[in-house]
Amino acid sequence: MVSSLDAEASSVAERYRRFATDEAPGRSALYEEWATGVAADPATQRLLARIRADRRQPPLVFAVTRMLGAADGGYTAWAQWLAANIDDVAAECAARGLQTNEPLRCAALLPALSLIDGPIALLEVGASAGLCLYPDRYSYRYENGQDLDPTGGPSPVVLRSRAQDVPTLHLPEIVWRAGIDLAPRDATSDTDRRFLTSLVWPGEEGRRERIVAALDVVREDPPTLISGDAAADGTLVEVAAESPADATLVITTPGVLPHIPRTGRIALFDQIDAVLSARPGTHWISIDPPGLHDRWGADSANWPGFVLGMDNRALAVVDPLGAWVEWRAHDVGARR
Repeated sequence: MVSSLDAEASSVAERYRRFATDEAPGRSALYEEWATGVAADPATQRLLARIRADRRQPPLVFAVTRMLGAADGGYTAWAQWLAANIDDVAAECAARGLQTNEPLRCAALLPALSLIDGPIALLEVGASAGLCLYPDRYSYRYENGQDLDPTGGPSPVVLRSRAQDVPTLHLPEIVWRAGIDLAPRDATSDTDRRFLTSLVWPGEEGRRERIVAALDVVREDPPTLISGDAAADGTLVEVAAESPADATLVITTPGVLPHIPRTGRIALFDQIDAVLSARPGTHWISIDPPGLHDRWGADSANWPGFVLGMDNRALAVVDPLGAWVEWRAHDVGARR
């Protein structure tokens, strides 16, 4: 008879085997090694089975172990470290979630933001530490030749992206910025900064440095971050109502919707619709997997990459983290 722990361990083995085969290759050789090791190691599987099922994803577990001090070495040393520290790892995993706060996503958001006249009040759902609330404070270097810098000169955060057929770009004029997150992270907290940088997979060149530079920008002028569920009745509407009435409200959900269960997404869409109805002229911009929902139209359901959508319209196919943008809404000009 299979015990519940054995069943959970078997689930861990399959989850980590799938990660080693389908997700880590080509992105992180170290994570591929660690996940392959877990998939073949019953003792480690049983240890990881002690972590809540919804908090033992390989990227989260690996990030937490590195945050707590595990070295970026071979699997055997990592497994030994995990065995000696499993209680701390389980506690941290239970308290945290995957919050990849990637400022490069602003390079994918900027073409949509360039269609909107300012001033803008920017409200992000799933904001984490708020790194994607500062598209006006970063420098951009697109391979198509469009380079942009803030008014004061080049930013310490330089976002490099490939772009094809995008409209004329300009930095938005943002006069108010706020975010909602189940567990917001604080750019001034050493612990939160260490966690966010630990979420960077080993082998992702330049990403940690970019996140650290963006955290420094946010630390100098922190946004309003609300701890709560944006899909809960009234939450999004209440926060949106705090934005200045003389600014164009823009709600963004870059990359967060896949992490929300379907019923929660439907509730969030209802909240967004309520804001759009109560405040004419508001815009909603999102970066989502194709086919996740039907808000961007049937044609985009089969696009490669993720879809950049605004106001119930698919605009571009993009890399989910912002590394490239291919504009497809060719009938949309530089401004509305």
